[in-house]
Amino acid sequence: MMTFDQNAFLIIFTASLIAISCGLLGVFMMLRKMAMTGDAISHAVLPGIVIGFLVSGTQRGLEVIVGAGILGILATLMIDWLRKKARVQLDASIGITFTLLFAIGIILISAFAYRVDLDQECVLYGEIAYLPIDLWITDAGKSLGPRIMWLAILNLILVLSFITLFYKELKLTSFDEKFGVVIGIPASAINLGLMSMVSYTTVSSFEAVGAILVVALLVVPPATAFLWTRQLRQLIQLTLIIGIAVSLLGYYLAYLLDSSIAGMMVTVAGIIFFVSVGLTRYRSKIKFGTQNEAKAFSS
Repeated sequence: MMTFDQNAFLIIFTASLIAISCGLLGVFMMLRKMAMTGDAISHAVLPGIVIGFLVSGTQRGLEVIVGAGILGILATLMIDWLRKKARVQLDASIGITFTLLFAIGIILISAFAYRVDLDQECVLYGEIAYLPIDLWITDAGKSLGPRIMWLAILNLILVLSFITLFYKELKLTSFDEKFGVVIGIPASAINLGLMSMVSYTTVSSFEAVGAILVVALLVVPPATAFLWTRQLRQLIQLTLIIGIAVSLLGYYLAYLLDSSIAGMMVTVAGIIFFVSVGLTRYRSKIKFGTQNEAKAFSS
């Protein structure tokens, strides 16, 4: 039987894996000014989840992941098409896409509510506290540990592989997409690959931690790190540190206050961000004041 310490380790470890995956992708999303695309995808995949559920009869079937993944890629293509072909602003493209697809998902749920036990809350809001009891059991009856933990490990391996293989291309197209195209980098393919990874990460993660936490981990740690540094490697490193800190502090504060773990992690991320805003503004004022004093003295 698992003890509290074992449960705590599994929850923090899995949350940290998800935070690392989301943070790595979130850095490049932020640099491309597409940080909220993860939010759009987390809502847009609802029709795919419903269809996958109707096909498989279970929320944990492979069909659910495939259906959600296909809708995530479709949402990405719709956003990109509206932005480039229809010349709709990016924020409007995101809003149109996720509201349309999310509404279709709700209609599907309403139409089949008498047949299935499925609602938008159960597919969009997970609870990571249940992770230690959601075990992967083999046919021989052996427990391999939490199922979501293995999904998080697989997801991190895929994200690390993608970023390692295409780091140069991601860097160039994130800072200057037109220059990347000029030197022969397939910017559209790289962008689609990045969006596909965001889609898969969102789908594979929100069952455990919920859509709100996934979006927060995609956006807040990179935005916080960006307050402190503009160097890409340092930005990535600081983002990962913040993500792990959010997982650790969020869990123990939720345990002490007997509150939602995912909600507390989001709250901790927000607090770290606003504290960083205050500290960096104070540092800028000190630096600016020192420079003025130096100029006055030299003159």
